[in-house]
Amino acid sequence: MDSPDLAAALAEARSRVETELALLLESLPDTPARLREAMAHSLLAPGKRLRPILLLWSREAIGEAGVSGNGVGDRQALQAACGLECLHTYSLIHDDLPAMDDDDLRRGRPTCHVAFDEATAILAGDALQALGFGMLARGGGARAAQLVAMAADALGPGGMVGGQQLDLDAEGRDLAAEAIERIHLMKTGRMLGLALAAGALLAGADEETVDDLDAAGRALGVAFQGADDLLDVQGQARTLGKTPGKDQRSGKATMIRAAGMSRAQAWTRERGERGLDLLRRRVRPQQPAGRRLLALGSFLWQRSS
Repeated sequence: MDSPDLAAALAEARSRVETELALLLESLPDTPARLREAMAHSLLAPGKRLRPILLLWSREAIGEAGVSGNGVGDRQALQAACGLECLHTYSLIHDDLPAMDDDDLRRGRPTCHVAFDEATAILAGDALQALGFGMLARGGGARAAQLVAMAADALGPGGMVGGQQLDLDAEGRDLAAEAIERIHLMKTGRMLGLALAAGALLAGADEETVDDLDAAGRALGVAFQGADDLLDVQGQARTLGKTPGKDQRSGKATMIRAAGMSRAQAWTRERGERGLDLLRRRVRPQQPAGRRLLALGSFLWQRSS
């Protein structure tokens, strides 16, 4: 798929997700106005929506490949996809807090605690986490319990939250490349693995296929974080939507710091290619949905913003 075609497909999918997210926030009963505003500030800020799109496109590609069974319908899949975006946004709000990465810019606008206050930002993140798990449960159909359990595992102490702790512990320290890869896998790879695996699960795929999609997402997630680290050095705030150079100033553990720019670039490429190879085992590149998913997999670690 050519870049303009991928860009158009991403824009269309992003619009679907963002329309659903806006409707979701409007439908919440008994939500205090300030809390709703803080949730909307972060959830509806301009973003790539990669995780929900990966779920939606994975489901379509697995269905197209003919390895699926009785999966959920389009409406339920969209609900589950929006649940992932709620969970991702919760993690961003908390990650930006003064006690964590202490950042003041996210998705091109002031971070939640800057725009509101720290306590409200914490509550907005908490609310989005609960909302996200609820959306996964509503969108998961007969496999809702399995989907929610997968998400809890990917986000919990052995996944994203544990990775954040390792990242905090590593600040100002010189780590080996293997330790940095573990942080990237837990913080980012587990969530992208969840997105692809959830799509396969919702397509009705068997356990082996779901596991392969999870493995592909983990490798692509590590490459995605590697690209993010490279962009932190090379990018600009207007294209990144967040503060560039922050990793270096904060003493963050990155592959660039451990092995230098050239090795970090090669490492990112190696993990990205591994993820694409795993995807090719389960999707059909000659079919539209498979080709589109593979193009997105390449974009994850070859992007410029």
